[in-house]
Amino acid sequence: MAIFLSSLFGSASIGVYSLATDKMAIVPPQAPETKTQKIGEWLGVKVVRTTIGDSVLIGALACANSYGMILPHFVRKEEIEAIKSVSPASNFNIEILETRKTAFGNLILANDYGAVVDPRLKENELEVIEDALGVEVVPGEIAGLPYVGSLAIATNKGVLAHPLLAEEEQKLLTDVLKVRVDVGTVNCGIPYVATGLVGNTHGAIAGFITTGPELFIIGQTLDVVKENE
Repeated sequence: MAIFLSSLFGSASIGVYSLATDKMAIVPPQAPETKTQKIGEWLGVKVVRTTIGDSVLIGALACANSYGMILPHFVRKEEIEAIKSVSPASNFNIEILETRKTAFGNLILANDYGAVVDPRLKENELEVIEDALGVEVVPGEIAGLPYVGSLAIATNKGVLAHPLLAEEEQKLLTDVLKVRVDVGTVNCGIPYVATGLVGNTHGAIAGFITTGPELFIIGQTLDVVKENE
């Protein structure tokens, strides 16, 4: 279980362009085959190369755990089929939320134990998310902000969140996601942790400009260790 440094499209914002669970990962089809293979090896999962609604912003648009996935209304049929081709089980739930909101990767923070979501989401939307991901869904904020999915990363081992996480917010994350919660940054001080970090219980990948002190905190929180690419 290790943490690696990498990039996509020459950008350290690797979390904007990719998504990972304990069972699968998604990267854009434009990603080099060698990079795709490395991501699969580092995270110990099968990797599918696809877009979401023809967009490469996979980490921003989609949210998933081992049980299911939430996708925006403009996702294409062939993209869903590509995701299903590496889905971990026949009962993997793929739900499309027919709302004006589309950046579900930014609005939902989830692991296999629970989910904390943007408090502006409606009750019927929470029910769809709960059914798809198969976990308790609770509205909440991080650092007083609603877009929790961009402000933290959650695996089944830990949560790394925005440095201004309040005490009551930390308690909520701990209670709902049922793992250790700590604060940190990525990519030389970026507090929007999910933009520069993807991970699961097998490993993590941080943006290539993430510093040594940042990597130490990431490693401690997500229970991974630094290795060279």
